Formats: sequence, C-alpha cells, structure tokens
Amino acid sequence: MYINKEDLNELEFPQLLVEISPFAYSPKTRDKILQLRPMEIDEAGLSLKKTSEYLSSFESSNAIPFDEYEDIESELQLMLIENYRLENKAFIKIKTITEQIGRLQKFFPTMPETFSTLMEDASVLEFKKEIIDKVDKVFNRFDEVKSEASPILKTLRAEIQHAKKAIQENFNRVLFNYAQSDFLDDIRESNIEDIRVLAVKSAYKKRVPGRVLGLSKTGSITYIQPDSVVKHYFKLRENQEEEKKEIDKILRQLTAELAVFQPQLWRYQAYIFDLDLTRAKSKFAELINGVLPKINRHKTLKLREAFHPLLWLRNKAENKTIFSQTLSLTDQNRIICISGPNAGGKSITLKTVGLLQLMIQSGILVPVHPRSEMFFFDKIMTDIGDNQSIENHLSTYSSRLKKMGGIIREADANTLLLIDEFGTGSDPELGGALAESFLEFFYDKKSFAIITTHYTNIKLVVEELSHAENAAMLFDEETLEPMYKLEVGQAGSSFTFEVAEKNKIPRFIIHSAKKKVEHDIVNLDKTIVKLQQEKFEVEKLKTDLAERKESVEDKRDNLQKLNEQLQQKLFNFQKLYEDEHRKLQFGNKIETFIDGYIKGRSRKDVVKDFVKILEQEKFRKIGADKDETKRLQVVKRKITQQLKKEDVIEKITETNEKIEEKRQTDRAVWMKIGQRVRITGSTSVGTIEKISRNKVIVNYGTFKTTISAEELERI
Repeated sequence: MYINKEDLNELEFPQLLVEISPFAYSPKTRDKILQLRPMEIDEAGLSLKKTSEYLSSFESSNAIPFDEYEDIESELQLMLIENYRLENKAFIKIKTITEQIGRLQKFFPTMPETFSTLMEDASVLEFKKEIIDKVDKVFNRFDEVKSEASPILKTLRAEIQHAKKAIQENFNRVLFNYAQSDFLDDIRESNIEDIRVLAVKSAYKKRVPGRVLGLSKTGSITYIQPDSVVKHYFKLRENQEEEKKEIDKILRQLTAELAVFQPQLWRYQAYIFDLDLTRAKSKFAELINGVLPKINRHKTLKLREAFHPLLWLRNKAENKTIFSQTLSLTDQNRIICISGPNAGGKSITLKTVGLLQLMIQSGILVPVHPRSEMFFFDKIMTDIGDNQSIENHLSTYSSRLKKMGGIIREADANTLLLIDEFGTGSDPELGGALAESFLEFFYDKKSFAIITTHYTNIKLVVEELSHAENAAMLFDEETLEPMYKLEVGQAGSSFTFEVAEKNKIPRFIIHSAKKKVEHDIVNLDKTIVKLQQEKFEVEKLKTDLAERKESVEDKRDNLQKLNEQLQQKLFNFQKLYEDEHRKLQFGNKIETFIDGYIKGRSRKDVVKDFVKILEQEKFRKIGADKDETKRLQVVKRKITQQLKKEDVIEKITETNEKIEEKRQTDRAVWMKIGQRVRITGSTSVGTIEKISRNKVIVNYGTFKTTISAEELERI
C-alpha cells in the first residue's frame, strides 16, 4: 500500500490516530497506534475481525477479562544474564501477565462463535501455570517474600522477631527504672537512626551504662542505648543482614527458574500488546459507532450513511448536526465528479472517503451503515486544498501542477484519486482544458477518482464518459443555504450569483456581472438548477412508487397464501368425497352378500367372494391408493388453475376495462388548459399549460415538465 506522508496529513489520518491512542493501557501500545499505516488486505482483514469481535463484548454482558498491565520487555531481556536477580515488582508483573493469559484462554472457548478469531489467537499460546506457582511459592498476597520460601529464611525471621521482642522488653524495663530518678530529661526517650534511645541529662550520663549515640543541639541531653538492649540490637542487625542475603539467594534462584520460560513469556507479552491495540481500536469504534462493512476482493465500494469520524466527534462535542454521505465506486462507475456551491461539503466528502479508506486498510472500524461494502486500493493519492487555510492562499499553481505530475506518474487501475477544485489556479479556459486532459488520462488508466470542480466543461465531459458520473452537493435555492447532502447522477450548479446575493453583494453589481457572462453559460447553469429540482421531484415520486410496489407485493403474497389455503381445502374435500364414495360401494357389496345368503346362497361361496374383496382392499391400501392420490392432486390442480384462468382472470380483466373506460371518459371532461393537476402519487401541484395529443405540459411555477395525460389526476 503506497501513500505518502503529505497525503496522510491532508486526510487527517495522524489526528485520527491521536484520538485512538489514549484508549491503550501501555505507553508502547500508544506509540504503536501513532505509527499505524495501511496494510495488506489479509493482515488488515484479520485485525478488523478481532476489533469487531472485541467491540461486540461492549454491546453485551460478555466482558472480556482483560485489565491494565505492565510490560515486561526489560525484565525478559535481563533475566537470561547469569546469576541476575529481578526486582520484587518484576516477578509480580510476570505473574499478572501469565494470569491474564490463563483467564483469556478459559473465557474465549465459552463463546466460540462470538470470539472465534480472538480465541484462535489465544489458543496458540502455551499456558504455563508453573510460572504462577513458582511466584506464589515465594511471594505472599502483599507481594512480599514469604518466610516459607526457605527453611533458613524462616529461622532467621523467627530470630529477628525474638530479638525485636527482647529489645522492646529490655528497653521498657530500663525506661521504667530510670523514670523514677532524675536522670532522664522530660522527653524521656527519642529515636536516633530508627534506634530507641534514652534522653539522659548530660550531667548524669556516666551513671547510665550504655552506648552513646548522640547529643542534643544544646548539649544538655545525651542519647544512650542501654547496655541490656545493645547485645540484642547487634544480634538483630546480624540476622537482618543474613535475611537480605537469603532473600537475594531465593530471588536469584527464582529468576533462573523463570528464565526457562522466557520464550513463552515473550509470546505472552506480544499477545498482550496486540490485544491492547485491538481493545483501543474497539473502544474508539464504540465512540464513533464504527462497524465492519463487507470487505470485497472485487472492485466494489458502496458507502451508505458514511460519516467523517473527526468531524462527527467535533460536532458532537459542540452539539452540532453532522450529515452522512452515500456513494458508490465500481468498475462500471470509476469516477465521480462533484459540483455545487462553495462551503457545501465537497471537500469534506473527499476527506470522508479518503479517511474511511485509510481506516479500513489500517484495521480500524469505520462509521458507516453495516450494509456498506469496501475494497482495498494499492495507492491513495490526494490533492485537497483547504480554501480557508493560510497555506492554501500561499500555494502556487506550479506546486499543484507539480503534485499532479507525481499523481500522473503513479496512477493506475488500483489507485484512488481524491482531487479538490480540479483544474483551478490558472486561467479558467486554459485551466479547464488542462483539467479535461487530466481527467481523460485518469479515465484511460482506469483509476478510481472522486474530484470536485466548478468547471462546466468538466461536467460535460463526465456526462459523455460511460464509466464516470456527475454528482452535486444540494443547495436550497429559496433559503440560499447548503444542504450538505450529496446527490449522485446529476451535475450541480455553483450558485455563484445566489451566494453573492446572500452575502449582501449589491444587486446592481450582480446584474452587471450576469450581463458580462456568456448567455449560454448562464442558461446552462439555470438548466442545471431546474434539472436538480425536477430530479428531486422524480426521486420523491420514485420513493412513493417503491412504497406502493412493496404494498402490492405484500398483497400479492397474501393472495398467494389464500390461494394455497383454498387449494388445500379443495384437496381435502376431494379426498373426503372419494373416501365416502368408496365406503358406500363397499357397503353396497356387503348388502349384496347378505341378500344372497338370505336367498339360499351357500356360506362357503359368500365367504369366498368376501375374502376376494378383502384382498382387493388390502392391495389398494398398500400401493394403489398412493398413485390414485397423486393423480387426483394433479387433476385438482389443473381444475383449479383452469377455474382461475377462465373465471377470476376474466372478471378482473372485465373490471379493469370498465375502470379504464370510465377514466378516459372522465378525463375527456376535465382535461383542459388551466386545470390544476398533479402526477398520480405525488404531492406537487401544477397547472396544465398545453395539451398535445396524449402529452400534457404542466407548469410548476419554477419549472415545466411534459408528461403523459394518463399519469395525471385533477385537483
């Protein structure tokens, strides 16, 4: 994937990464986020799946058990040094990360369908519970070395406690004894370097046996450690030194034992960093309503309700409205040329498409409708000037041409071009001609492009190209306000004079300017405006027709269900009739046997004939009944279809013909010039201006349209 730093900055990709990075736990992960760049489709696709799965855990009660952690990279590098000892905190960090791996490996398999990709990543790790056991054997829950870590340490700590107790008891006894005399100062005792001492008046210091540890500033007090305490104190210090040596020995041994697991710990660390990155991207996706659209291998991009994520965040913070955009790029529609007034959203549309493409190719979910589709480009190249920035005012036409030269050298069939104000910066006619040549070159290269322009010749060229399409940013001509909505399929007007009038330019200057402009250009601009309005009406009518079509389809489905129910009833009645008829025939035969027996026929003959009938019924029950049933179903279906054709359809046709005859008769009465009418299904009302055979010209005030008389209804 090729995209240079300047293009990344134009599309505000670095700013987007700055918004994502605070969601990471580790500073190293935050730095990695800031360095994210577009990837190949397989790598990005895997990242997108993991992010989408992690995002789903926020939307349900299935929270992934992943918490803050501290990285252990420096510890992993040092632990292989011979006879090296890690610090206490390092062992706890190693244990914590190992516990995280264990929890995740237990959690993901509980919901394999929801977290399939994340589960696969975790499952390849070799979980070593021995790491946790070894650390727990040495450290207690307060992250301190246990006395049980070794027999020697346990003995030393017992002796330390005994010495501390002896010091405490002996010092308290001496203090009590001297408190009865006048040897001690009023403060009685003090602490020198964490050692309890008696505060003896200097005049009596020789009368108190012990070790002198200091004097007060005035020299009136001498600080003495009593003799009965000194021997226990030195024993305590000796044991404490031995304790430190034993702890050092234990931790060096533990470091060596954990060094055996260094390869697994490296993989744990790498996995945790990656999961941290995935979590950060999913938290950002939750903030901007990001989703995973369909990723195509073929060249089809369909953005529905796409938002610019940074603009969405800014507008949300300021409680402003933001508008989504919908557009498509395919092999059959590679270039979209957007026209319309300034400040109408053309540049934002370019930046939205470009930034979303960078996001998806960097494994970041995008704020679009879930049914959107995207594919990957090999190159994304931009030339987006911000008309309101100082840098743009200082830029020259030469610099834009230089950049265009680079685009021309690199552009191919797998390139997305985003070019703002196509062809501007020079003489309008010459610049327009050069831009037209650029456009034809990109078209021949089969590049994908979204461009914006005010040049009429560019709009006309796009109309002639079969794989290119015009689009317009809609503008309300009545309020003279941009609607920030992209309308694909129709070129837009720049509304130059309308915007000037809105900005309080005197009308006499605007009228003078209109006179100076070529008559054809003004007429073309007016025609574009009218076409936009007519297209808006047609879109409304199209929507209404779609709703009606959906309603008709629902009714058709209901009729189909009703027809199936009637067919089932007909079949049931037919079957019932056959069963009753067969039973009647069987009863008649039995009646014949009874009459024959009464009239003297032998019992043997009667039984013989009766057995024959039983055998026949048995044969029919086993096989013949199935064939007969199928045959009856075929017959019944044919009869029903015939009835439908001959009766129902005939009645419907008759009714439709009568209705149409009545409509034509009524239309002949009210169809006249001046009659107020509307298109069937529409709410816009116009007046008949001219009638020619079956065609009618309807005047809507701001525009006129020609339509068939059959499509009109009177008001």
